[in-house]
Amino acid sequence: MKIIVTRPRLEADVWVKQLRALNFDAVALPLIHIGAPADNGDVAKAWESLDQYSAVMFVSSNAVRYFYPSNMPLAGVFIDSTAIKNIVNYGESRAMPRMWATGPGTREALLAQGVPSALIVSPASDAAQFDSETLWDMVKSQVKLTDKVLIVRGRSQGLMQGLMNGRPWLADQLTAADVQVDTVISYERSAPVFDAAELALVRQASTNQSIWLLSSSEAVANLCKVAGIDSGLNWSNAKAIATHPRIAQAAREAGFGVVYESRPLLADVVASIESMP
Repeated sequence: MKIIVTRPRLEADVWVKQLRALNFDAVALPLIHIGAPADNGDVAKAWESLDQYSAVMFVSSNAVRYFYPSNMPLAGVFIDSTAIKNIVNYGESRAMPRMWATGPGTREALLAQGVPSALIVSPASDAAQFDSETLWDMVKSQVKLTDKVLIVRGRSQGLMQGLMNGRPWLADQLTAADVQVDTVISYERSAPVFDAAELALVRQASTNQSIWLLSSSEAVANLCKVAGIDSGLNWSNAKAIATHPRIAQAAREAGFGVVYESRPLLADVVASIESMP
């Protein structure tokens, strides 16, 4: 039984290593490519005005990784000079905004960039879901009319800067609460270009007992594009583990014969793998 890890390359390699350590036959087949936008000027501007925001919400660990690297000198000064002294008196001074994360992976990415844990708001590790809804339940009582929130996210390659894709649910809740919402793009997503060996793996895994680990509805869509090119592909005998109900629904609509839902934590995914027939 082969485990097909479809996360972007950096995360996929980590998952493959962890699964192999548990004696699973895991292989990385990223269904989304992640890269920096051609122009990151908006990210630099966001850093210059960071103290204007009461909170910064990161949609994923990649949003964190691509928001920080080119601004690390500024980030270090910003954190060292303002964050620590403002943790206790945050209600009166907002020189360092709260950092909102939808899940443990994003939280760990923030910690890796030196963000103090006391400034990070994210669902607990035992939360039923790691998503915008769970995060909103945690922060909605904290936001006020005078607040400004910055959302750091990605976009699919080729979209104009002013156009958004993905799911704006949290932004909609903030706007409805009369909170000003700004958005900055820190990374771009694009569909993978498979070589002959990867295409062969896709064909094999569509019919044998391989298990696809799906962590994005967009990744499922990219896989469907491959299926559209290769008319011989059929997912009715394929198995998948999806890390959110929306992703599971996308997999079922794509034609996967068996779809399990799992939280995106290693122990939960392993439990799902071991419970599959």
